[in-house]
Parts: sequence; C-alpha cells; structure tokens
Amino acid sequence: MGRVTERRRVLRIRDASVTTRPDTLVAEEPLEIRLNGKPLAITMRTPGDDFPLAAGFLVSEGVIGSAEELANIVYCAGATSVGAPPAVAEGGANTYNVVDVQLAPGVPVPDITLERNVYTTSSCGLCGKASLDAVRTSARWPIADAPPVRVEPALLSALPDRLRAAQRVFDRTGGLHAAGLFSAEGDLLDLREDVGRHNAVDKLVGRALQSGSLPLSRSILLVSGRASFELAQKAVMAGIPVLAAVSAPSSLAVDLAAETGLTLVGFLRGSSMNVYAGEERVTLRTAAAGH
Repeated sequence: MGRVTERRRVLRIRDASVTTRPDTLVAEEPLEIRLNGKPLAITMRTPGDDFPLAAGFLVSEGVIGSAEELANIVYCAGATSVGAPPAVAEGGANTYNVVDVQLAPGVPVPDITLERNVYTTSSCGLCGKASLDAVRTSARWPIADAPPVRVEPALLSALPDRLRAAQRVFDRTGGLHAAGLFSAEGDLLDLREDVGRHNAVDKLVGRALQSGSLPLSRSILLVSGRASFELAQKAVMAGIPVLAAVSAPSSLAVDLAAETGLTLVGFLRGSSMNVYAGEERVTLRTAAAGH
C-alpha cells in the first residue's frame, strides 16, 4: 500500500543556469502500529512492507519470535495517510497508515503504558544500564550460544557495494536508508529501503519471521548509516551475530554489543573498518592487528 516516491516541482540552480523541473522524492508517511486493537507505537516510514515492518518491530520489542505467535495483521478500515476517508484520499487511492497486529491465542500481551509508548517511538531507547539489561534478558536467541560465524575483512569490505547496487529506490531519490541481510558467505539474502534506518531493519526481520527464518544466526546485517543502540538491539533480538555500518556506532551500541557478544563493525569504507566488539568473529590473515 502507498506510494514509495512522489513528484514535486523544484527550482534548480546550477551555476548561472536556473530552471524548473519535477524532482522525485521518497515518500514519508506515519504508520501507527496497534496490538490487539490498542495503539502501541507510531513511526514515520516509507510505505510498503508495512506488515513485515510491524512484525519486525514486535520481534525487536520481544513480543513475538515466531510466525506461530502471530495470528494476523490487517489495515484498519478507512485509515489513510492523510486521515481522510478512502473516498476522499488523494487521487482516490487508499494509502493505509494504521495496522493492527493480532497475537495468537495464549501469547502474552505486554502492558501498553505511556512509558512504553515513549520508549518505542523515541528511537533512542531507555537510558544506560536499564536498556542493556532489558535487551540481554529478553533476547530469545543469545548470540553467544549461536553457531560460530567467521568473516574475513575482505568479505565485509565487499558488502557496501553489493548493498548500494541493489538500492533501486535510492537511485531515483537519494533519500533512503538501506538495510541488507547477507549470508556468512557474503550473498545478499534480502534488502529493504526506508526513510528510517530502523524501519528498514524491522522490514527485514519481519519478513524473516513470516518465512520462519528466525533466528538469523548465520547472517550479517549491513546498514547504510550509523549504528545506533536501537539497531544493535534489533540485531540482537533477531539473533544476528554481526552488525556492520558504513558510519559510526554510538557508545551505547558498543556497550550493548560487548554485553551480548554481538560483532559490531563501523566505518566500513573500502578496505578500512573499525571493529568495536566481537572481534573473535573477524578472521585476520596477518599479525598486523593492533598496529
């Protein structure tokens, strides 16, 4: 549902040349996620893969961990991106922006409080030790117990180009984050784009849940921006042992990686990278490490 891109008129200035032309922009619309009919969170996202996004979000929150725990996901009737009835939505097309996730019978429903809603919509999580403890104790698939995965720096170095080559919408807009799921051998398994990097990861994880692929214990997650605590949290909750980012990690992301055994790689550019935690999974062929 919904358009991924939209067209807008722009004034283009190139040196002394001034022209007007249409420009392609990435669409950004709100998505409200409801759980058994009750509002849980709102995220700004690029329309598309809304059901996997909602499912992946619930995985990262520790609510579900398998397709069997998910009864159904539906769009709420009449909800559009502008809040208008479907008949008056722009162009007559319904771009739904509210989904309701129904849990399977017997699956515990978390207490939906104001504190929880602030946590899930702020993109920063709770602070310090409390957030680290919460992820470590709620993770279903401890990374330290996962099958051993070893990656070489050369393999990691090749992943950003593979990710970029598969970004179809970015080529048209230049305004999207990407999250790519790779095998331990470097094969691209899935890629999602979104205006929010956390949404792109949720879409990947949600699709994996729906296909019965969780935990992703032999996978590498690559994100096109920085590695925040939230992204490290999502990797841990999906059982992903390696998270790589083309930009910097945050201090809390490094702390979480060290606490949980996640391999965290930042500044992955060309043949250069920094390994902030979990260096035992990175195979070094020379004794140059540390020099």
